[in-house]
Order: sequence, then C-alpha cells, then structure tokens
Amino acid sequence: MASMKDRQDGYERKFVHDEELRFRVMARRNKLLGLWAAEQLGKTGAEADNYAKTVVAADFEEAGDEDVFRKVRADLDAGAVTQTDQQIRQKMIELFNTAAEQLSV
Repeated sequence: MASMKDRQDGYERKFVHDEELRFRVMARRNKLLGLWAAEQLGKTGAEADNYAKTVVAADFEEAGDEDVFRKVRADLDAGAVTQTDQQIRQKMIELFNTAAEQLSV
C-alpha cells in the first residue's frame, strides 16, 4: 500500500512541477513578446520594459493565448505597425521556444 501512495505522491509532485514550469515559460514568452512588440512600436528602455509588463499582465484575463494576442494585435494596430495575425502568432511560437530554452526545459 505504501508504494502505491508513494507512486501517487510522485505523480502529483511531477504534475505540480510541470505546471509551475509551464507557467514560468509562458510568462517569459509573454515578456519576450512584449519586448518584441515594444520594439515594433518604437519603444526603448524603461518604456519597453513597462510595455512588456502589460503584455504579461494581459495573460491573466482568460485562459489561453487569445488575451495576449488581442492585446498585442490592438497595440500594433494602434501604432500603425503592419503585422499579420499569422506573423504575430508565429512570433508567439518562436518566443515560446526561446523561453523554454532559456529556462532549460
């Protein structure tokens, strides 16, 4: 019985670890996306960092990536920056991979 409980506890710990790691990768991806979008908008330095924080915060509106996508899409449109939806989504994928590599996933 004890080994079954140990096995269950191990699976639960792994699940928690994996979810925490996924959260950190997504937060890093969103920061990188925010810095990329800030560059597209001509923001630099502290202004770019502050903008990146707003992109990270946008991810807490709803589950999934759509809240982040909508924010970046709207901001790029407002700044008259030409990027297609596909280009933004591709950048999100690229930056997810970069974030995962940075966190040694």
